[in-house]
Amino acid sequence: MPIIRYQDVLSDLRVAYDRDAADRDVLEKTFWKVAEREAFLKQLQVAGCGRLLEIGAGTGQDSAYFMDHGLDVVAVDLSPAMVQRCRAKGIEAHVMDSLSLDFAPGSFDAAYALNCLLHVPNADLPSVLRGIATVLAPGGLFFLGVYGGGGSEGIAEQDSYDPPRFFSWRTDEQIQQFALRDFDILDFHVIEQDDICFQSLTLRRPG
Repeated sequence: MPIIRYQDVLSDLRVAYDRDAADRDVLEKTFWKVAEREAFLKQLQVAGCGRLLEIGAGTGQDSAYFMDHGLDVVAVDLSPAMVQRCRAKGIEAHVMDSLSLDFAPGSFDAAYALNCLLHVPNADLPSVLRGIATVLAPGGLFFLGVYGGGGSEGIAEQDSYDPPRFFSWRTDEQIQQFALRDFDILDFHVIEQDDICFQSLTLRRPG
């Protein structure tokens, strides 16, 4: 089987999310996602973090939440339509994918990525995580949340999006091994809800 790279799937992901931006903007967050976000905010407040980068920000609901709680937020997303909706909420937002973070080293105290890095193939995930670590200040915090699975990756042929999206369903061991290359793991836990398995990692850049 040929190795899948992020650039191979990026264009279709962008089209799929551009088409879905309006619908995603009115979705209500599930209670457990809200709880995960609140828990990370408390950690940011305890650590005195001021500047946060949200990766894969979608239409900006989480960025707006962190802004409302006093953080200086920058949002990035691969979808121009999503970024436009972020900006409509007063969020500083840029069209940028997770493999091409164009910020100076140490620019942020924290980063937040909810259900976006599951679209990055395993072949490119180490580079993505290294890039996130680079834009964080030493000791910076990073929330990484993704749906997990049995270790397979590929196009989800039964996906409701058009075109169907690429997913990497990593095992608990896999996602932790990837994270440990560039971060300390402060917390790892799994949420099982309605036939899904959500992997929650709170990470810290060493230093």
